[in-house]
Amino acid sequence: QAAASGEPYVLAASLDNARHLSSLLRAVHLQDHATCFATANGLRVTVDHAKCIQANAFIQAEIFQEFAVQEESVTFRINLSVLLDCLTIFGTSSLPGTSTALRMCYRGYGYPLMLFLEEGGVVTVCKINTQEPDELLDFDFCSTKVVNKIILQSEGLREAFAELDMTSEVLQITMSPDKPYFRLSTFGNAGSAHLDYPRDSDLMEAFHCNQTQTNRYKISLLKPSTKALALSCKVSIRTDAQGFLSLQYMIRNEDGQICFVEYYCCPDEDVNEAEL
Repeated sequence: QAAASGEPYVLAASLDNARHLSSLLRAVHLQDHATCFATANGLRVTVDHAKCIQANAFIQAEIFQEFAVQEESVTFRINLSVLLDCLTIFGTSSLPGTSTALRMCYRGYGYPLMLFLEEGGVVTVCKINTQEPDELLDFDFCSTKVVNKIILQSEGLREAFAELDMTSEVLQITMSPDKPYFRLSTFGNAGSAHLDYPRDSDLMEAFHCNQTQTNRYKISLLKPSTKALALSCKVSIRTDAQGFLSLQYMIRNEDGQICFVEYYCCPDEDVNEAEL
């Protein structure tokens, strides 16, 4: 049914360059299904995996050339693999100067998500079935409970992931008001490796550590976040009292607009206190 305003769609959005959306969605593609939330502020796409990691892509309304939501919030579940295939239907390696324009429309509960993709005068229409949204993990991670927070230039973390031993099962993160301030450790086939960042490092944009915390996170869970890291210019690393980790990547697209991809990860429970 048409909404009272006469607008048949509860969500309608247009983008000049579909790649702005597909690269962000690829960074949260932990598994096939995602839940999409649209409000007047923009679009959030959430993927949960293995009950211990959640990835969120935030695409602010300003990034779209048109973004209209007729209800307070619009929510649906979608196959993210299919959505990515559709967004890149003209191929991923666009010629310089060409881009795929996107218009995305959704009529509401029970209807498919409609994509109209146009490149070089050719239009492709995709209909993707939507599903009932799932109950999502609630990490209850709010800024008031944050114990430690560091903002790093992404290149610092990119170097770390290149140097650390990824045969390690876990990445150990130490954040402390005193030395070593910020330390990443792995325990792989080649033995233990540590990387320390002093608080006055050129890579450190902000350093707010209130207490020493050492937590371990499964590397297999953090690996997908390196997709967002590769796109990002800055990363905010926060932990709460329980050791839950928030990695928030600030991503600037080709037009200079800012989007965010955030990962929440629960600490690895198998740490024996004696090992620390």
